[in-house]
Amino acid sequence: MGFALRDTVRHTYGEYLTWGEEQRYQLIDGEAYLMAPAPSVRHQVVAGEIYFQLRRALGDTSCRVLIAPVDVLLPKADEADEQVDTVLQPDVLVVCDPAKVGERNVRGAPDFVVEVLSASTSGLDQIAKRHHYERSGVREYWLVHPLDRVLTIYRLQGDRFGMPETRLLEGETPVEVLPGVSIHWAELTDRLPPADY
Repeated sequence: MGFALRDTVRHTYGEYLTWGEEQRYQLIDGEAYLMAPAPSVRHQVVAGEIYFQLRRALGDTSCRVLIAPVDVLLPKADEADEQVDTVLQPDVLVVCDPAKVGERNVRGAPDFVVEVLSASTSGLDQIAKRHHYERSGVREYWLVHPLDRVLTIYRLQGDRFGMPETRLLEGETPVEVLPGVSIHWAELTDRLPPADY
């Protein structure tokens, strides 16, 4: 995938918890991928504004809005947390089942996930992480391309994502799995720094 691997050993969440916090990793089928250094200002503006709008829209509902870093454990069956070998850190996520949210992590598929693409994470977000979000049952998955100002939306149809929908970051986009919730793009794009290309 072109991302830095910690090593060639298969790891689990139990091991992951023993690693220091100097470097952050995501586990994908037991492979530990080094996360990029601190995200860009553009990335933070996008993730922060989406989080803010979701939090404001969901108010006092049972749905929890979280922003990275937070460990999302995606077990393949009923294995104990320590044995889970896929642990992702979405940029923004919404979980409407309170039983999935623990003190240290989220176990199981969030209802809604947003990843903000950057040059260093684009391939991982669009291929490997998309596959695991689909397999685990994430109902709606957004990929925000801040430089191109484009949004790609995947929605679960049965047990597979349907054909992606692509939109410009204009007007507003409803989050179909969260009735009555939309993201208003002008509130976000007006705050983005100019593209550096």
